Amino acid sequence: MTVAPDAVVLIHYTLKNDAGEVLDSSEGAEPLTYLHGRGNLIPGLERELEGKQAGVRLQVAIEPEDGYGEHDEQLVQRIPRTAIDNATDLQEGMQVQAQTDEGTHMLTVTQLDEESITLDGNHPLAGQTLHFEVEIAEIRQATAEELAHGHVHGPDGHHH
Repeated sequence: MTVAPDAVVLIHYTLKNDAGEVLDSSEGAEPLTYLHGRGNLIPGLERELEGKQAGVRLQVAIEPEDGYGEHDEQLVQRIPRTAIDNATDLQEGMQVQAQTDEGTHMLTVTQLDEESITLDGNHPLAGQTLHFEVEIAEIRQATAEELAHGHVHGPDGHHH
């Protein structure tokens, strides 16, 4: 069986940035399990895994447009500290949730001063080239329920 749309794929991975720093990894943990072709991984990584078989190892670099997009300055805003409850608890690098008309969004605190807070609505990895080392551990058919829901369920049928 190969990696194809609607297959359940289990991968071990390590993600590094251009400087070679590890940003995320499944090492020492269960493999990442996802339903292929349903937007559960960034597009560039899904494309690289397509057609591969279990046991394959690969190293790929994913450019921002195929990852988390380019950094959009319009998603960065500076607001008065008084606009946020518990602003004294905030620190640079923290993520906060914001309620908007479009739903909940995660924002990263990028700068703090006495009067204002700078919040960035970009994904933390936006604008970065992502370097993946991936091993395909297993590929299986998705269940009817997984296909209907568009994502993988755990071994006992519950959501991950």
